[in-house]
Amino acid sequence: MRSSAPKAVPRKASGKTTGRGQATAKVPPQKVSQSELQLRAILDTAVEGIITIDEQGRIEAINRSAERIFGWKSPEVLGKNVSMFMPSPYREMHDCYLANYIRSGEAKIIGIGREVVGLRRDGSVFPMDLAVSEVRTPSRRLFTGFVRDLTERRRLEAEVLEISEQERRRIGQDLHDGICQQLAGLALVTHSIEGKLRKARRPEADQIARCRDEIAGIISETRRLARGLCPVVLESDGLMAALDELARSTHQPKRLKCRFECPKATPLGDSLVATHLYRIAQEAVNNAIKHSGAKAITITLSPVDEGLHLTVSDDGSGLPDSFPPNAGMGLHIMQYRARLLGGTLAVRPASPKGTSVTCVIPKLALESETPR
Repeated sequence: MRSSAPKAVPRKASGKTTGRGQATAKVPPQKVSQSELQLRAILDTAVEGIITIDEQGRIEAINRSAERIFGWKSPEVLGKNVSMFMPSPYREMHDCYLANYIRSGEAKIIGIGREVVGLRRDGSVFPMDLAVSEVRTPSRRLFTGFVRDLTERRRLEAEVLEISEQERRRIGQDLHDGICQQLAGLALVTHSIEGKLRKARRPEADQIARCRDEIAGIISETRRLARGLCPVVLESDGLMAALDELARSTHQPKRLKCRFECPKATPLGDSLVATHLYRIAQEAVNNAIKHSGAKAITITLSPVDEGLHLTVSDDGSGLPDSFPPNAGMGLHIMQYRARLLGGTLAVRPASPKGTSVTCVIPKLALESETPR
């Protein structure tokens, strides 16, 4: 007798089946859209600007922070080349750099990060920190840039340095106009006393003469300190005059030769830029004297098509193989000053020997009204 029990009806799988007939889970459409909404909310609330591009440099996504930083709305930039966020000459170089990286794999920013210059919608330029990561999928390659606007930080840093320079100038002015004048008056008094003692043929005249010479030496040293604290005057040729004076005061006929070269007159009206460049040259000269045993130092200031070059080269022992843990603070300060000006600092071996320190300030940074 056959059983009357009903046959079991197989349930329909909710997802795709594998080769063995096992069903795979299928994520409901509403769950996918919810995940996308959560990801978009996270990106839009991020402090950093986030931009995603494809291999051709076309913008695929941009979050709200990036919109605020560059002044563009997302629909206005999607599909356009990311070089629209860069001023010349970096704009023209970007596609070539991206193509070279895809071909060779040699990275300069991707996976490293660096400080660069950005371009806003209104045409103003600004310093920004850029870190780029590469994302590979089975079918394509994407690049995501993380951008942080450094304008406010650079403005505050520049204000701090400007306050420091103002205090330096005040102390230098006090030394020159106050102490030096008082010492000069004291030198006149001793000179008068010396004349009276010599007229009376007193032996104390020689002692007073030695005091007068000591006072003259103190006046000379005090004036040198004052020049070091307040080296750059506000005239357009102040930097050239200050660097020439730096070379003259460093030069020692029998021990150290130091000269200043300026192939073409380089007027610079911005006293803050001039002061920073002078401090870079001053630190490079001091390093050459203290650490390399140099016998000859050359300071060169030259305008070029892309901006301004300041170079300090020496014939010393060259760069060490390794720096002590606490060494290099002067180098960090020079790099810091160069970054504040929107420029770069490079320290390389000189030819045939020695060290060359070069600071390059782009013309764009010299002409910009944006706080550095």
